[in-house]
Amino acid sequence: MTQVSKPNWSISNWPIWGVGLVLLAWLVCTAWWRPLAVPDEGRYAGVAWEMIRSGDWLTPTLNGLPFFHKPPLFYWLTALSLKAFGLTLWAARLASVFGAWLGAMGLYLLVRQWAGPRLAGWSALVLVTQPFYFGGAQYANLDMLVAGCISATVALGAHAVLAREAGQPYRLALWGTYGLAGLGLLAKGLIGLVLPGAVLVLWLLLTGRWRAILAMLSVPGLLVFGLVAAPWFVAMQRLYPDFFHYFFVYQHFQRFTQTGFNNMHAWWYYLPMMVGLTLPWVPAWLLARWAPQRKAPVSREAAPATHAGRSALCALSWVWMAVILVFFSIPASKLPGYILPALPPLAYLVANALERRWPAFASFMPKAFGGLAALLCVGLIGTAVQYDKQSAKPVLPVLQPLLKQGVPLVYVNEFVYDLPFYLAQPGPIPVISNWDDPDLPKHDNDRKELFDAGEFNPKLAPQVLVPKAQWSTWLCTHPRLAVMAPHDVVKAYPELAWQPPVMKLKLWSLWVLDRDDLLVKGLRCP
Repeated sequence: MTQVSKPNWSISNWPIWGVGLVLLAWLVCTAWWRPLAVPDEGRYAGVAWEMIRSGDWLTPTLNGLPFFHKPPLFYWLTALSLKAFGLTLWAARLASVFGAWLGAMGLYLLVRQWAGPRLAGWSALVLVTQPFYFGGAQYANLDMLVAGCISATVALGAHAVLAREAGQPYRLALWGTYGLAGLGLLAKGLIGLVLPGAVLVLWLLLTGRWRAILAMLSVPGLLVFGLVAAPWFVAMQRLYPDFFHYFFVYQHFQRFTQTGFNNMHAWWYYLPMMVGLTLPWVPAWLLARWAPQRKAPVSREAAPATHAGRSALCALSWVWMAVILVFFSIPASKLPGYILPALPPLAYLVANALERRWPAFASFMPKAFGGLAALLCVGLIGTAVQYDKQSAKPVLPVLQPLLKQGVPLVYVNEFVYDLPFYLAQPGPIPVISNWDDPDLPKHDNDRKELFDAGEFNPKLAPQVLVPKAQWSTWLCTHPRLAVMAPHDVVKAYPELAWQPPVMKLKLWSLWVLDRDDLLVKGLRCP
């Protein structure tokens, strides 16, 4: 009797396009599930929405004011997504999904070319099932997009180096490396160029490839980089003469070196995070490296060229991970998303160790670790849905009818970042606060963001950033007024205590103030 062979579903047999589709589907699968996190997701999705609302795709604006904390690539991609798919949560996160997919595919293609398709499959699996990476893919801020650009730049640059060594065509890959560095610059600034450049140069020096450094300097590549990155920066400097100083000097160098900003942490902050947020893969890595193991069967991939490729990629991965961790451990201000570019090299190192211990991709142990990792990823998003109650979205059923009736909305003391997105707000929302406080520029907070933005448009700023002295005028000139503000704002604005809020959320309260009622209770109007 003829025995029918079972089909081999190993990822090493999949076409590249199939791997890409599966990775994309996995990375986007829960992007619709939870509300926008504040302030970050609300801020960046809101800036993208303002591009659509205003029709100005050149100047990013926050509440109508020029917002130059970051360059525009994330806003462009998100605005295109929102334009195509509407103001939906998953569309607001597609730029981050794209960044994660770009980083994963860059790693996959690099490893596939120089260490074989099986190890490439392992590497991609480990990377996209790290809860840290999966969660970052579905968080609408700039960290994952720039991480994807940095990772793809390193991967393509390393491929160009190895292809040149092997006597293969490499110039298109080299020019593409410069182009990706340009996208990285547009994604989050100088780190998009500096970090992949530092990784590649240090790798070449430490592995004795120092002559390749000169070969990688390319005039056509520099032209590609300039064509990708320069036009927007030049345009902004022409429109706003203080742009270069604010964007490069203040936002890059001063924020990197100073200690007066938020999120202050010790130098070792990222080390436990790399372990805890990538479970279960780091324990699996340690198990594969140090536990007794049987001799693996000889692989068909065990050609000398493949072994050389593995060795080169291992050296690259250690340098890559170390550069990212050291660079972001230097400043006192640290955020988790900064080290997302260190996760692809970690994934390769884990995958390389696991593949040596369990060569059969379909064996029980990789399935067990992969299944557990996938459950942790989905559980991470589910936990965020259950316990993150900071969104202002629940106020919509109460607030939207008021706005349709023509009741003005004003914020007091703080900007509610996610509401403009949910409301599809047609214009800026006034924010009443003590904008003339001399200590305001000294603090790194959300109010300072708006204050800085107002400096670039002094004509519009007084209409959006309303001084506290005008609070009584607003109360007296509007028969009804909807006010969103933090709970404790009544200490500085006692009129809010005269009427109970109509809705109270975790961070915010919504008041609907009636002028006649306030007059009865003691409001004095000129």
